[in-house]
Amino acid sequence: MTTEFQGIPVEAFEFYRVLATNNTREWWSAHKGDYETSVRDPLVNLLAELQDEFGNGHLFRPHRDTRFSKDKSPIKEHQGAVIEIEDAMGYYIQVSAAGLMVGGGWYAPQGQQIHRYRNAVEGPAGAELERLIKALGRRLTIDGDPVKTRPRGVDADHPRLELMRFRRFTMMREYEGEPWIGTRKLLTHVRADWRAIRTVMEWLADQVGPAEEPGS
Repeated sequence: MTTEFQGIPVEAFEFYRVLATNNTREWWSAHKGDYETSVRDPLVNLLAELQDEFGNGHLFRPHRDTRFSKDKSPIKEHQGAVIEIEDAMGYYIQVSAAGLMVGGGWYAPQGQQIHRYRNAVEGPAGAELERLIKALGRRLTIDGDPVKTRPRGVDADHPRLELMRFRRFTMMREYEGEPWIGTRKLLTHVRADWRAIRTVMEWLADQVGPAEEPGS
């Protein structure tokens, strides 16, 4: 059951500051209630209030998958939530000891997504993406995890070479210490940030698309 969103309390960030030096199953068992009250429930309530405009969202699991990792600490040192609009693509918010992160994008390439992205950037749709990026101004930080070399088949003098190097496309903004984080005003800020990236999100959904080819 959700209630009206009232902000993310300072206890949420304190929870992750303490977790950094107490990341054990025993500590988690003793403090799981703190996580649910200060982290999980506020994020669930936030997603519920944004659902009508952006779609259904969900929280990622707080536990880490340690099966193939040398780091066996059981709990993630952040809590993320996403409203997916396509495979590996969606609006995102994250709580951690560092503060709040808000944004979205295409974050984990799957299937033919990189191939479709580069084809789009090479053509007329690439010029449109450049215009959309320019319209964002300095509101958010763009990260493409670019390859260091030139992608195969791309000319060295290609006008959009830097974008062609991208293998993901995320747009994020970080907040730390703002007094409105713990109030309902946070809802307004998240909504404004997500609206600011909506045109780029729509471009990604249209041009990058799902992991698998439609109808396959």
